[in-house]
Amino acid sequence: MSDSMLNTPVSTTLTQRLPMALLALRLGVFLVMFMWTLDKFVAPEHAAGVWGHFYMIGDLGPDAFYVIGGLQLLLVIAFVAGLFKRFTYGAIFLLHGISTLSSWRMYLDAFDNLLFFAAWPMLAACFALYLLRDADTLLAFPSGKGTHT
Repeated sequence: MSDSMLNTPVSTTLTQRLPMALLALRLGVFLVMFMWTLDKFVAPEHAAGVWGHFYMIGDLGPDAFYVIGGLQLLLVIAFVAGLFKRFTYGAIFLLHGISTLSSWRMYLDAFDNLLFFAAWPMLAACFALYLLRDADTLLAFPSGKGTHT
């Protein structure tokens, strides 16, 4: 791309607005993931029901969900802080992708399960954040020079 193309009004607007848009996506995704994380601490029996129904993983006690919730809390805090972007953004995308796809039965009865369709735009947001992670700089910890995020 030539230098003259980088100084166009469109590229200047994009350069100024893209970090704000990515921050908004990151905060929105964080909010959902944070609430699902808190669910493991506040209502581990609910989390156990979700895991049993959607992931076919049963017989996990509350202690298991406290450990899973603790690990997930570390991940979502690192994600919202913009740390280790390749790993954290990728892990959030992967986890939400598994969650979205594991709900496939809910999509078959669409009009009784409309809220499940909200998972798809969030999955798209996770994908966009992963692809554009290097441009997600607003209120994110710097990755350091010479490192790949």
